Amino acid sequence: MENTMENTKKTPVYIDNVEYIYEELTEEKQMIINHLADLDRKISSTKFNLNQLEVGKQAFMNMFHTEEEVSE
Repeated sequence: MENTMENTKKTPVYIDNVEYIYEELTEEKQMIINHLADLDRKISSTKFNLNQLEVGKQAFMNMFHTEEEVSE
């Protein structure tokens, strides 16, 4: 099968609001894009986990203060 414009994959990626075609980037820049995407996922996951921890901490603080009121 001949490689034509119709069957060539073009994946747009955006860095600083500039569009790049992933397949047209050097292997090094593709690797950097992959690292950036992985770091974005990790940052998002970490923020999610931090939110869970903060809510959990607040729940225990509320339990502490509720127990304190019952004891008085």
